[in-house]
Amino acid sequence: MIFGNIEGIRNSILNKLESLYDLNIDKQTIFSLELSSVMCDVTNQIGREVSVAIDRKGRITNIAIGDSTTVDVPMVDIREKKLSGIKIIHTHPNGISQLSALDISALLKLKLDCIVAIAEENGVCNEATVGFCSIENDVLVEENIGPLPVEEAVKIDYMDKVNYLEGQLKSNNIEEDNSERAIIVGIESDESLDELAELARACEVNVVHKVLQKKSKMDTAFYVGKGKLEEISMLRQALKANLIILDDELTGSQVRNLEEVTGAKVIDRTTLILDIFAKRARSREAKIQVELAQLKYRLPRLLGLGSVLSRTGGGIGTRGPGEKKLEVDRRHIRERLYDLNSELVKIKRHRETQREKRNDIPKVSLVGYTNAGKSTLRNKLCDIAMPKDAAAKEKVFEADMLFATLDITTRAIVLPDNRLITLTDTVGFVRKLPHDLVEAFKSTLEEVVYSDLLLHVVDTSSESSLEQIEAVNIVLKELGAIDKPTLIVLNKIDKAKEDDIRKLKEKLNGMNTIEISAKESINLDVLLEEVSKTLPYTLKKAEYLIPYSDQSAAAFLHRNAKVLEEEFKEEGTYIVAQVDDEVFNKCEKYLFNK
Repeated sequence: MIFGNIEGIRNSILNKLESLYDLNIDKQTIFSLELSSVMCDVTNQIGREVSVAIDRKGRITNIAIGDSTTVDVPMVDIREKKLSGIKIIHTHPNGISQLSALDISALLKLKLDCIVAIAEENGVCNEATVGFCSIENDVLVEENIGPLPVEEAVKIDYMDKVNYLEGQLKSNNIEEDNSERAIIVGIESDESLDELAELARACEVNVVHKVLQKKSKMDTAFYVGKGKLEEISMLRQALKANLIILDDELTGSQVRNLEEVTGAKVIDRTTLILDIFAKRARSREAKIQVELAQLKYRLPRLLGLGSVLSRTGGGIGTRGPGEKKLEVDRRHIRERLYDLNSELVKIKRHRETQREKRNDIPKVSLVGYTNAGKSTLRNKLCDIAMPKDAAAKEKVFEADMLFATLDITTRAIVLPDNRLITLTDTVGFVRKLPHDLVEAFKSTLEEVVYSDLLLHVVDTSSESSLEQIEAVNIVLKELGAIDKPTLIVLNKIDKAKEDDIRKLKEKLNGMNTIEISAKESINLDVLLEEVSKTLPYTLKKAEYLIPYSDQSAAAFLHRNAKVLEEEFKEEGTYIVAQVDDEVFNKCEKYLFNK
């Protein structure tokens, strides 16, 4: 029986593969030239991978057909302290024998005796790469031999390696290495690569090497030049890396090409950012927005993406989708996009209702690059300027990491002139922020659009603070909020050098700036005073005479207005205060000389 994706395959080809079950492979050899010849001939005719499973007695136990990049593997009995007793021989129709990320994943997870990839080109077996399990520091890792001619691969006495490894497995407690070890690659600058490394750290990925190739534009097929790609491929093997992260957004075909050449899973900066957002999203709205961005990103790439969409990694590859499967996937994604957009419309209406309730209150929003200190500043301002009668509310999560805050929060604080304002903490921005993510988070970021004042928080200790300011301004421009009144808040002055702060202020000449440290509570009172001066002043001066029988009104004025003068007269309490429209209307009956 032939397993896998046999739809559309002629019976004559299936019969040819069925005849392979009658072959007996020498116990001391991995495979035979006769077997590889038939497999490559069939692969050439159908353009799909062919996989054969062989046990230690030399019997073929399973034959399967996949697609151009992946193929099913049989069920394997995985026993403790032993290998599975099965070897997998499969073809690569792309003409490259190097083991893919999914091949290596199958080798280690299924504890195969070995795995062989044979490069097929025009029906001929070009070369082969053989992968064995190996042990390094009590961790199960892969060991590759090749590429080498098929005739040489056949002669490898694999049983010596298998017997030695099983002896090691019995005598040691061997663990499987499930960690992600990444090589990061960029074409822009060291600063951009450093930030990519921070993004990887936020995703709990261990960066083992950085590769920078200065290019004016990315290669359309491989992102970097072919020479640099060969270097990356060798580094991946030497450093046992299983992930390559590129510093720009890639097309599906670029991902596929890179995976074929390097043999590792390949993701781009956009995928990494979307993964971080997916991990950090807490509220229902944030989760919807992240899923929306992920689906929009994946839809045009369904055909091109390789192991990025094969998250299981439990075999040589998950079953490759045929044309019908692709159409089903696309339809499901479009349907899901429609449902998510409908959900966001409902949440947007709810947000608009909330906004109307606080329509007369001045709105201030914190914006800035990720990890600039917005959440720390928001928490500190709430501590020192919370309204007296406000119930204590949970603080926003703050940490020295990228995208610590994804869920928007709005709190009321009181300015030194006694005005009540709302302070909104927003999601941080980053260079090359995925467009789909900005689109998905637009309903959240509307708070920025409706703000009376933006506090643009800048990390002065960062060497690339100017580039970060520019990145934030690009997103604000996209939101239509670039012309809003803005106060540049130069944060983390406790960590920055005075000379660097001076140079930054010189470059920001003409912009309204203020130096603070949110963490050390430096100049926060000055910041609140500056906010008071910058916000449009809508309070009116009013005089009240409140009878002693109704002193709750006097207490109300003290809480919600700026009291300029107070005198206790015979008829009641005389108060001169600056009030907004709501307070003015509520206390209108106590107006003096109205």
